[in-house]
Amino acid sequence: DGGKGQMAMARDVLNELAIPDLILLGVAKGTTRKAGFETLYLNDAAHEFTLPGDSSALHLIQQIRDEAHRFAITGHRARRGKTRRTSTLEGVAGVGPTRRRDLLKHFGGLQELSRASIDEIAKAPGISKKLAESIYANLHSE
Repeated sequence: DGGKGQMAMARDVLNELAIPDLILLGVAKGTTRKAGFETLYLNDAAHEFTLPGDSSALHLIQQIRDEAHRFAITGHRARRGKTRRTSTLEGVAGVGPTRRRDLLKHFGGLQELSRASIDEIAKAPGISKKLAESIYANLHSE
């Protein structure tokens, strides 16, 4: 799915993987961006052509493109959703679900916890100075 730019990138990747002889077909939306007016590119985008809007070959290509879009969007949403459900505190040894919940409740949220100093974190119930240092380092490692 894509025009000349995506074709060039795909070709570069295939060359890096030592798969140079694979035939590529690029599909770019036409100037009107309406279905049936796609421009097709063969191999290195040197061969540009269109197919009639009622062509069964074009319909198959459109279905493949739409499935690729659906697959990519579904994967993106799943990763984005997982990121939202994952706390940066999960990677800190000694901070399990209960302590994480208590910390976030004590500070009012992750943003407020991120703003806290090591000493402020250590004042939270059940948090030692050493654990506070680990939490602080984890929150500020990015």
